Amino acid sequence: MASMTQSTVSFTGNLASKPSASDLLKSSSNSICGVPLKALGRAQLGAKRRDFTISAKVRKVKRHEYPWPEDPDLNVKGGVLSHLSPFKPLKEKPKPVTLDFERPLLDLQKKIVDVQKMANETGLDFSDQIISLENKYQQALKDLYTHLTPIQRVNIARHPNRPTFLDHVFNITEKFVELHGDRAGYDDPAVVTGLGTINGRSYMFMGHQKGRNTKENIQRNFGMPTPHGYRKALRMMYYADHHGFPIITFIDTPGAYADLKSEELGQGEAIAQNLRTMFGLKVPIVSIVMGEGGSGGALAIGCANKLLMLENAVFYVASPEACAAILWKTAKASPKAAEKLKITAKELCKLEVADGIIPEPLGGAHADPYWTSQQIKTAIVESMDELVKMDTEKLLKHRAQKFRKLGGFQEGIPIDPKKKVNMKKKEEAIVVSKTSEVELRDEVQKLKQQIEKAGKVSADHPEPGLNEMIEKLKREIDYEYEEAVKAVGLEDKIIMLREEVAKARNLKDQLTPALKEKIEQLNDEFNKNLSTSPNYSSLKYKLDMLEELSNAQNMSEKGTDADKLKAEIDKRFKEVMDRPDLKQKIETVKGEIAKSGVSEVVNLNQDLKEKFVQLSQELESEFKTILESMGLQVYPRSALEAKAKLDNLNEETNMIIEDVINSSNLKDKIDLLKMEMANAGNAPDAESKNKIQALEAEIKQAVADAVSSPELKDKYEKLQAEIVEATKSSVGSDGSSVKQNVEDDKLKHDGSPVEVNSEANRSFV
Repeated sequence: MASMTQSTVSFTGNLASKPSASDLLKSSSNSICGVPLKALGRAQLGAKRRDFTISAKVRKVKRHEYPWPEDPDLNVKGGVLSHLSPFKPLKEKPKPVTLDFERPLLDLQKKIVDVQKMANETGLDFSDQIISLENKYQQALKDLYTHLTPIQRVNIARHPNRPTFLDHVFNITEKFVELHGDRAGYDDPAVVTGLGTINGRSYMFMGHQKGRNTKENIQRNFGMPTPHGYRKALRMMYYADHHGFPIITFIDTPGAYADLKSEELGQGEAIAQNLRTMFGLKVPIVSIVMGEGGSGGALAIGCANKLLMLENAVFYVASPEACAAILWKTAKASPKAAEKLKITAKELCKLEVADGIIPEPLGGAHADPYWTSQQIKTAIVESMDELVKMDTEKLLKHRAQKFRKLGGFQEGIPIDPKKKVNMKKKEEAIVVSKTSEVELRDEVQKLKQQIEKAGKVSADHPEPGLNEMIEKLKREIDYEYEEAVKAVGLEDKIIMLREEVAKARNLKDQLTPALKEKIEQLNDEFNKNLSTSPNYSSLKYKLDMLEELSNAQNMSEKGTDADKLKAEIDKRFKEVMDRPDLKQKIETVKGEIAKSGVSEVVNLNQDLKEKFVQLSQELESEFKTILESMGLQVYPRSALEAKAKLDNLNEETNMIIEDVINSSNLKDKIDLLKMEMANAGNAPDAESKNKIQALEAEIKQAVADAVSSPELKDKYEKLQAEIVEATKSSVGSDGSSVKQNVEDDKLKHDGSPVEVNSEANRSFV
C-alpha cells in the first residue's frame, strides 16, 4: 500500500496484528487521505495481506537552554545551579578601550612595555627605570581620575567594558534565579528581574541590562526598555510586595526606547504606572545608578527610599549632547552642558537627589569589577539594615518625603533682578576699533611729547590719556586674537580647554600634568599657525604699539619717583644749610678765602686749608645723617665701578658653568642624579645615599675644574685688589665709610645713579 502522512506520529506494521489506524490516529473524520476506515477494514478481509507504513514529518526546533544551559560553566560562583540564568561569562576577554582623555596614560604604558621588552631581550636589569615609570603612571592616573570633568565622567559611565547589572548580581549574591515575562506575552531582554540572596537575606533584583559586545547590545536593545520591560518590572514589584521581599534596582540606561511601536504600546503609561506603584510599595527599595540614568526610563525603577550612585555614574533629565543641541545648536558644546546640568554623583549629593556615593577604583569600575561589586554590596547591606527597622507607615513617608523636598524653595525671598529668564546669556557686542595705524602712531607720539614736557616743567609727571590708550589697545589686541583663533580653526579647542582650567581652579588645586601638557600643545599649535591668519599684520603692529606705550609708562613712573626723592633730599639739605651755626661758619671761611686772594683750595695756606677741610667733613657728616634717616645708603664711585666689574665676572663665570653643564657627559650625570634621587624618595637606603653622594662629588669637581681657569683667576685677583683699594680710599677721618650713592631701587633713573647736589654745596665751593 502507498505511504501515507499525518502530523506528530509514525508507525509500521500489519493491520491484522496491530491496533487499527483509527485507534492510534483518533481522527475526527475517521479517514486517511479521503478513504473511510471501514472501507479499508472490509477490503482487508477479502484482500491479500499486505505491509504498509504511515510516517509523520516532525519540525525541528532549537532546544531551549533555560533554566540552565546544557553545558554549564563550572566556574560560576557558588556552583552550577546557584545562578539560574542564561547569562554566561564571555569566552574572550573584551578588548581594552582607551578614552580620549586617557591618551597620556597610554603613552606611559607603552614606555613601560618597551622597557620591559628591552630588558627581556638584552637580559639587563632595568628594574629601577620600570619602577620609576610605574610610579609616574600611578601618579598620573591618580591626578587624572581625581580631577575628572563632568563630560569625562559621562564617557566613563558609557564605557563599553563597564560591568553590567548581571555582572554585579553574580558577584554579590549567593543564589540568583532570573524571572521572565510580563504575563502578557512578552519578555523584554533590556530589563532583567529575579530573586537572589545576600548574606542569607532574600531580595528582588531588577535592572537595566546592557550588552558586553555588539551582538549582546543588539539583543538587549542597548539597555533601552520597551513597555514590556517596565510591565515585567511592575509584575515583579507586586510579587515582592506580596511576599515581603525588599527591592534592589540597578539603573543603567540612556532612556526608554522611543520608537513608534513602543509609543503605540503605551510607553508613557507604563512608566507612569511604575512611578505611581513604587510610591505605594510596603517594602524597602534601594536604587543603584551604576552607569547612566537617562530621564524617565531610569526613574521608572528609581523611585526608592535611597538612591546611591557609583562615583563615575551620571543621572540626568537630558543627555549633555541633547542639551547642547537645544541651547547652543551644536553637540560640540556638550562639555559645557554637562557642567551646567549638574549630573555627577558629587553634584547630585549636594542637591540631595542622591543619598550616597559608592567609590570606584582608579580607572573606573571596569578596571576592577569585582572590587566595585563588593563596594555596592556593602552599601546595599548598610542601607537595608537602616530601612528594615522602619515600620510600613514610616517607610512610605520616608520615600515620599525624599521626592517632595526636591527643588524646594522658600517664599518671601526676593528674586535676583539680574537673573535672566532665558538660560542662554545675551552675548555682548565687541566694539571693534576704527582707529587706523597712522592715527594710533600720531596719538602715541603726542602722549610721549606731553610726558617729556611735563617732566621738564615739574617733578610730577602727569599721564594724560596714557592709561586710556593702553586699555584701548589691550581690548583691540584681545579682539584681534579672537579673530586669529577663529581663522586658524582652534576656537572649539580653546573653549573646552578654558572650561577644564576653570573647573580645576574651582577645586582650589594645581593644574594636572595632563592639563598643562594640553595647554602647551594648544599654545604651540596656535603660535605655529598665527602667521597664516589674515589679521596677523594688524595684530603685530598693535602689540608693538602696546609695548612702546608700556615702556613710556614705566619710564614716567621711574622718573616721577626719582624726581620726588631728589626734591625731598634737596629740601632736607637746604634746611641744614640754613641753620644759623653752619651758615655763620660757611660765611666766615668764605670771607677768609676771599681776603687771601687765592682762587683754588690747593693754593691756600696750611691754617686756612685745615679750616676748609674741617668744615667739609662737618657738612659731609650732616648730609650722611640726613640720608641715613631717610633709609638711604651712599657708596663711593669706585665701589660702583668695582660692583659692575664683579657683575661682569659673575656673568662670565655663569656662562662657563652653563657650557660645562650642557656638555653631554655632565648632563648625563645630572640626569642620572635626578633619577637616583627620585627613586630613593624621602628615606633613601645606604646604597642610594652612596650613589647620590658620589654623583654630587663628580658634578661639583667638574664644575670646579671649569671655573678654575688661569684667566678667571687673574681677573678675580685684580678685582679683589681694586675692591681693597676702593675700601681704603673710602674711609674718612672718623674711621667710617663715606657713602655717596643711594640705593638702586630708590635713586636709579634711566640706569644711572642719581647725583645729589644741593645749592648750598655749589655756593660753598
